Amino acid sequence: MRSTKSESDKKWALRIHLLFYVLANLAQVVVWMLYDPEHFFWPMWSIVFWGVGLAFHAWSVYSPLRPDTEH
Repeated sequence: MRSTKSESDKKWALRIHLLFYVLANLAQVVVWMLYDPEHFFWPMWSIVFWGVGLAFHAWSVYSPLRPDTEH
């Protein structure tokens, strides 16, 4: 038996994901600026790859529903 989340639950989960994405990456950028601004911008890796995951999460929330293909 599958449990399904409501649309509002999915949107809240996405908002929480976005909040943590922004806060965590902002913290990394601040640490980089305080301790290592002359070197490579290493927070880029988290921003880019976590951003890809966040984009897939947003796609799963806002994409049109497909019919269930289970038999």
